[in-house]
Amino acid sequence: MGTKKVRNTLRQSLSVFRYSGRAINLVWTTSRGLTLSLATLTLVAGLLPAAIAYIGKLIVDAVLLAAQGNAVGGYHPLWYVGLEAIAVILLAGSQRGLLVCQSLLRVLLGQRVNVLILEKALTLELHQFEDSEFYDKLTNARREASVRPLSLVNRTFGLVQNALSLVTYGVLLVKFSIWAVIVLIVAAMPAFIAETRFAGEAFRLFSWRAPETRQQHYIENLLAREDFATEIKLYQLGEMLLERYREVFRQLYGEDRDLTLRRGLWGYLLSLVSTVAFYIAYAWIVIEAVAGKISLGDMTMYLTVFRQGQSTFSNALTSIGGMYEDNLYLSNLYDFLEEKVTQPWGYATKGLSPQDGIRFENVSFTYPGSNKPALKNIYIHLKPGEKLAIVGENGSGKTTLIKLLTRLYTPDSGRILLDGLDLQEWDIDILRRRIGVIFQNFVRYQFTVGENIGVGDVKNLADKHRWQVAAQKGLAQSFIEKLPQSFQTQLGRWFKGGQELSGGQWQKIALARAFMRTQADILVLDEPTSAIDAQAEFEIFNHFRTLTQNQMVFLISHRFSTVRMADKIVVIDNGEVQEQGTHEELLKSGGIYAKLFLLQAAGYQ
Repeated sequence: MGTKKVRNTLRQSLSVFRYSGRAINLVWTTSRGLTLSLATLTLVAGLLPAAIAYIGKLIVDAVLLAAQGNAVGGYHPLWYVGLEAIAVILLAGSQRGLLVCQSLLRVLLGQRVNVLILEKALTLELHQFEDSEFYDKLTNARREASVRPLSLVNRTFGLVQNALSLVTYGVLLVKFSIWAVIVLIVAAMPAFIAETRFAGEAFRLFSWRAPETRQQHYIENLLAREDFATEIKLYQLGEMLLERYREVFRQLYGEDRDLTLRRGLWGYLLSLVSTVAFYIAYAWIVIEAVAGKISLGDMTMYLTVFRQGQSTFSNALTSIGGMYEDNLYLSNLYDFLEEKVTQPWGYATKGLSPQDGIRFENVSFTYPGSNKPALKNIYIHLKPGEKLAIVGENGSGKTTLIKLLTRLYTPDSGRILLDGLDLQEWDIDILRRRIGVIFQNFVRYQFTVGENIGVGDVKNLADKHRWQVAAQKGLAQSFIEKLPQSFQTQLGRWFKGGQELSGGQWQKIALARAFMRTQADILVLDEPTSAIDAQAEFEIFNHFRTLTQNQMVFLISHRFSTVRMADKIVVIDNGEVQEQGTHEELLKSGGIYAKLFLLQAAGYQ
């Protein structure tokens, strides 16, 4: 049992260095020149302190010899002073150089790590972004991730520097007494043990409260962003939200305060051990000098070496404790970067039956963490050029159907075919280039008007001619021309000179965005005109129908004046297809569609 415990302790100790190699490689690949400079300066800064202490001894001894008339000439002390001055200048230069290298690397490495996190985020599935536990992992990865790799590398190099200094100090001290070296080492251990323990406790506290930290950031956004400001003011939510913000802070601060006070108290008490040990050694060295066993120069050197050695050894242990803490934080970063991602395996660029269109065959899907299926046994067939309207109450599964079609999710059972080929067999990039999508909660980019349209086809993002064509198709051209700088007008209020649009104008921008994809033969419109009045919507869809004669269209809308223009209508309720047919057929059947249509029609009478 004792052997097992020793092994576990050793394994835990070695875990201090678990990420050191990866951190050094990360820094090395960020800037080889700066990393080499850091290593070289660390070597110089590690060797010079002992040399300076030894030269100090030579100065004192040379002065005593010169005073006694035993020196050969009078220049020896001054020669050593000059030599020490050069060593001190080199040490100061190396230390300043280390600070410069660290500052430059901190900026470069911060950018590098943030890019790694963002690149990883691009590879993740939609369901991971909708998982609160994943968001905690992402939050923990981003917090301090940009500074911890450099901190670990600095501490690793600092440990090497301290080790070099300690070796040279040890060589000098062992001539006095091996016990002085032992006292030096033992006296620094209690503070190291306490620091390591509190570092682990701080990390656990950091990791556990990721949800509270996210809640704090969320409240900050609610109080400080223009898209929330109107409702916050009208509903007079400001004080309530601010009090919640204060409450979360009080909770976090209370935990931090308790840990900081305990860490500070124990750190102080255990550091007294080192102080007592130093003055015991101080008295010992003075007694030896008074007894004539060592020279005055030796006494000066040993006192300097013991004090600096004690400080250096303490710094080395602090570096190890810090490395332990850095490794804990870096575990968050690498856990996130190593999050498993399902790699798409399809490579097809064209289907087996181009005239077959899109088929949903017995498709079922349940969201992760839910017991209730969002879709169940869905059968739909849409031929090339056909327009399909999807009708149903909120939460019935309409948008989920679209997410499966665009491969944001994968069906639990059944399959979706495009041109006779399962969607999973298609190359994901080729597939998505064939689809133009407008979701109800489309993004309002704080870009120019042209870029807001251009993002619909990122390969032609800056194509001004395409902007104009897409804007005309989306019926946005007329109001864009009235903006201060037309397509170059900055939208949103985040940046200087930004213009805000109405909800209807934003939706026309989103429609234009979908038309940027000139090669797309599948258009998906999820409540694309909810902010536009009924008459304008009717005109838009009449116009839209003439523009999409050869394209398959999936339309989700609550307005039946629009829906009735579709070739086929599907009614979904509780995740299942309840009715399917044309507008006239569904009215004759007198089912759910007829009931909803007549209910809405009565509202206009």
